[in-house]
Amino acid sequence: MAQPSAALPQPSPAILANQHIYSDYFDEHFVETLDRNILQLLDRVWFRSKLIGFENYPQRNNPERPLIFASNHSGMAFPWDAMVALSHLWRVLPDLRDLPRPLSAPMLSQSALMNPFQVQDFWKRCGCVDATTLNFETMMYYNDHNLMLYPEGVPGIGKGFNNKYRLQRLATSTVRMGILHRTDIIPFYTINGEYLNPYTYSWEWVNRLSKKIGIPFIPMGPVILLVLLQPWFFYMAFPAKLTFVLGSRIKPYELTNKTTDELTRSEYEDLSNQVRARMQTEMDAAVQQHGQHPYQWKELWQRIKENWRYFPFFLPWAWPALFREFERQYMRHGRRDFDLDLRSPGAYWRMLWRNPFTLTFFIPVLGWIPIAIRGYKGHRINK
Repeated sequence: MAQPSAALPQPSPAILANQHIYSDYFDEHFVETLDRNILQLLDRVWFRSKLIGFENYPQRNNPERPLIFASNHSGMAFPWDAMVALSHLWRVLPDLRDLPRPLSAPMLSQSALMNPFQVQDFWKRCGCVDATTLNFETMMYYNDHNLMLYPEGVPGIGKGFNNKYRLQRLATSTVRMGILHRTDIIPFYTINGEYLNPYTYSWEWVNRLSKKIGIPFIPMGPVILLVLLQPWFFYMAFPAKLTFVLGSRIKPYELTNKTTDELTRSEYEDLSNQVRARMQTEMDAAVQQHGQHPYQWKELWQRIKENWRYFPFFLPWAWPALFREFERQYMRHGRRDFDLDLRSPGAYWRMLWRNPFTLTFFIPVLGWIPIAIRGYKGHRINK
């Protein structure tokens, strides 16, 4: 059913006053420098990401409004999948206006602990915007980029391995914004992301406690002991080959003949469930085709051999030094056009010497004390 044509909504005074979020933190130079120095190497060797179906990149059906890209969450894992997807698109898209900017869980930016190895304002500098109702509504008037979100929300990242590839309830706001602004939803499916941190499970009472300290979930499984003994495991990812499969375009304004004001809560839920069912069917097919061998060990070993000159920086235990050195040069020293020294003998040890805080990520149990102090300094949890 096609919705009757109507004029697009105009921004309210609250939305106009909130449009500073477009540029408060976003730093394209930060993204480019981060990708060139770190993410390209990690992707090339460790994650080996692949884009399926993105050759004919979706263009806006409504030039005045951004497309809404929507993907499934990888349960129980630090959001490396989102970082890898966006950095891969950053490298291949000829027009960066097509690149989606993420609406992310506010917990990611409320404390330094949830930023990779406590790089200051990491998510927001990369273009993330806290996923609040006002921010979502405001970003629908943003034309410099498209949008990207994970409509499962925090329950999506808190689902245990027993719920892998099962879409949780989708936020109805995604459908509502699509109808209101007559813009399309572009689903894509993150395959093998469930294996970034496999065989860990979700206990709701544990997650309720962890949210009080700004951590969206605690993965219950063998990895929890490793997190205590080696704090860098908090950010660790196993070498799953991340595959991103583009789904078919969804036109939410064609699913009803009512306006957003006329739709009831239950009708929004029904529309959202229709979208979820369609996405689940497509994702199941993508998993069947691309998710049967999540690690592809032979390919991983081949990539390691091809990039041996960059040892050890493509391995997770070296990532703390890599990210801390990047922050030292970009944030503290204000350098911009630099290339990290990753190939000379002793490069790793020099990074440790310049960034002694990195050592705390390797101190069993007690290392969490300075990490927590720095991670929660000036935090905005529950504010």
